[in-house]
Amino acid sequence: MHKKLAAAVCCAILCFATPARAVDGLSLEIGQGHGVWQWRAGAQWNWPQKSMLDAGEWHTRGYWDLAAGVWEGGVDTIYDLGLTPVLRMERGEYSSPYLEAGIGAHMLSSLHITPYRTFSSHLQFGDHIGVGLRFGYEGRFDIGLRLQHLSNAGLRNPNPGINFLQMRLQYHLN
Repeated sequence: MHKKLAAAVCCAILCFATPARAVDGLSLEIGQGHGVWQWRAGAQWNWPQKSMLDAGEWHTRGYWDLAAGVWEGGVDTIYDLGLTPVLRMERGEYSSPYLEAGIGAHMLSSLHITPYRTFSSHLQFGDHIGVGLRFGYEGRFDIGLRLQHLSNAGLRNPNPGINFLQMRLQYHLN
């Protein structure tokens, strides 16, 4: 298991080692669910298409979210590496409220989440919905609230899943 975790960490380091100009945003998250605390740091890459769907002043765009984090408060300290495509609908271009949703894959270092919650696979799927606000000079700052659910999508049993309520801060580089 430690070899898999080391491989996941090396992969994350390589992904974060891309030139800074290629990264469009950086984020920090804190969340809590089922007695487990979660901390994550992430990098985001915008999709090439600026707007996929316009509805009046609302525009839909997408981005990739690569995040590495730690869960604590359960049986083990758990390391989490996730990659999620996210769709975001926002009003206006810079200072604006937004809604977003994403579904992605996560690799966890341990299956033992809490004494009463054990996963059956290291591969988990995470989906989230969120609301937030971009603000500041050219909308470079972002604060949001997310509800995230992780489970293995019924691939193996047991599949108890876990839900997190998360606070997210993001800085947009461009």
